[in-house]
Amino acid sequence: MTSKIPLAQPPPEEHSRVLLWRWRRNPLRRRSDLLQAWIALSLFLATLAATPAATVLAKETAHRHYQQAARHQASTRHATPAVLVDDAPRHPEPGSDEAKHALYPVTVRFTDPRGHTRTAKSDVRPGLPADSAVRVWVSDEGKITDPPLTPQQINSRTMGCALLAAMTVPLAGAALYGYASRVLERRNLAAWDKDWTHTAPQWTTS
Repeated sequence: MTSKIPLAQPPPEEHSRVLLWRWRRNPLRRRSDLLQAWIALSLFLATLAATPAATVLAKETAHRHYQQAARHQASTRHATPAVLVDDAPRHPEPGSDEAKHALYPVTVRFTDPRGHTRTAKSDVRPGLPADSAVRVWVSDEGKITDPPLTPQQINSRTMGCALLAAMTVPLAGAALYGYASRVLERRNLAAWDKDWTHTAPQWTTS
């Protein structure tokens, strides 16, 4: 029976030395290394401060926007009775959970807010026969549209915007740090190439 030999783990203080090596004085540390450390710290602190602020700002702005949109929709959209012109398709699995939520586009006839009779496509429940009565939402222009936003939809979209803002700020900070790291790396490579042009002749023989 063989036993596994546990691998030696470096002490915790060694991990901290590795993570913070840019802050410690050593002969190999360059000014760009210290600059990169300050950039990382600055972006980290800025992200911590900006993420909550951006989340709250996005949430409040989105909530006001969707509330205004809902009020505008409520004043320009009207629930109108309509009649099916054709039979609605039947669902292939009647009585299933999917059939309870399925909708099919069917031509309906309705009267717009100006009193004109119109026909258009509207989503209805499967299996409805022609001449069935349904209710549709119609805009002031007489076009079938979606119903006004509900409070639940407003809250859902508001939370989505807030979550997007909370994710965008850290991602932006990480992208900025990555860009700064690449710029510093290119400068280091250019500096090494320049130094090597002066050092290489001393290492070669004729």
